[in-house]
Amino acid sequence: MIILTLNCGSSSAKYQVYDWETKDVLAVGVVEKVTMDGSFINHKAKGREEISFSHNCPTHTDAIDLIIKTLTNKENGVLSDMSVIKTVGHRVVHGGDKFTKSVVVDNAAMEAFTVMQDLSPLHNPANIMGIEAAKKVLPDVPHCAIMDTAWHQTMPPESYMYAVPVEWYEKYQVRRYGFHGTSFLYTAKRAAVLLGQDPFKTNVIICHLGNGASINAVKDGCSFDTSMGITPLEGLVMGTRSGDVDPSLPFYVMRKTGMSAAEIESALNKKSGHLGMTGKYTDRRDIETAAKSGDKQALLAQNIEAHRVKKYIGAYQAALGRVDALILTAGVGEFAAFMREKILNGLENIGIVYDPKKNEAARTRNAETLISKPESKIPVFIIPTDEELVMTEDAYALMKGTYDTHTNFSYSFQSKDYLNKGRAEGLVHDLKKNPTLAEIIAKPI
Repeated sequence: MIILTLNCGSSSAKYQVYDWETKDVLAVGVVEKVTMDGSFINHKAKGREEISFSHNCPTHTDAIDLIIKTLTNKENGVLSDMSVIKTVGHRVVHGGDKFTKSVVVDNAAMEAFTVMQDLSPLHNPANIMGIEAAKKVLPDVPHCAIMDTAWHQTMPPESYMYAVPVEWYEKYQVRRYGFHGTSFLYTAKRAAVLLGQDPFKTNVIICHLGNGASINAVKDGCSFDTSMGITPLEGLVMGTRSGDVDPSLPFYVMRKTGMSAAEIESALNKKSGHLGMTGKYTDRRDIETAAKSGDKQALLAQNIEAHRVKKYIGAYQAALGRVDALILTAGVGEFAAFMREKILNGLENIGIVYDPKKNEAARTRNAETLISKPESKIPVFIIPTDEELVMTEDAYALMKGTYDTHTNFSYSFQSKDYLNKGRAEGLVHDLKKNPTLAEIIAKPI
């Protein structure tokens, strides 16, 4: 059985093809610059070299059509035809408080996603377009929605309520929702495996650090608090998002500049963060290069980001009381040793002692690694996230009628014997390039 997962952003469409019978990824890829000039696709089929070529995609329907043509292409494809796909899983960023778990997409669900566009104007419209486009091309298979916000529906009111007039919540659903839910679900379950603990007796702090970034405090295996709020803008410093600011800041700038509310919203979401501080960089690698060459703004951007993450780690440790592990994941968390160093330096007083040599060696998406010293009271794991696998397993279970919330449902990756075949193959190549990696691979207890 073949399952397709789609993650449609405002100008991109990511995909993965998964063979349920062999438990293997057949292909992954992304169409970039959808709705823009210069759109192109990057496609990687199992056992073959990655390919990339330009193709005009003025709409998401065109992007989905390109994905399908690429997947069924005789030379580079992996499918004989699209009839072998039995279900499609879609990422939906904002499910509000209406959805506590993934769902099969029907008219009611689509209507709810549309209503919630006001809560996520930068994400939900693209998600909706992706679902509609995929349904046009694949009308005869079930389509499932996997919500980023669903994981966080276990948060208590003291975590998700804002100290604002209560009628704002009652009338307009103003509350903290949180995002990156599929990533946090995967890494929380894997952390419990590595610790050898009951997942529902495990407390961890998870730092999802990428272009978008957030932190999750997980108590007894469930989301307890998180840094993002009613939208993905709140919290950490990100590629183009400001993260936490004084709520009066937008009004002050509006009075000074005459900017509209829409212009302020765009500036905080698209022109702030690392881009705003450096004037040109969002990629942490570019920022590191610039910082090393003496760019003071790039160095400041790094320091502000690390400082913000440190504060959240400390706050969540206080909120949880007991922390069994600190987890780093996503692109920056998995690969940016220089940012991990800045974040972890100085945390010895709260029981987190990292090993600089282990940290430097940890550069892989194909293995879980342990970078703390033996004397560290709180172990520090790097767990490469796998949001696509969560989407795949949810979609399969929904189709079979066996799915439930994560508190009543077990995933394949919760087993001590779980093996990701693609990552296992990739690890062989990583070890050839970086033999020291073998010394820090984390093993389940």
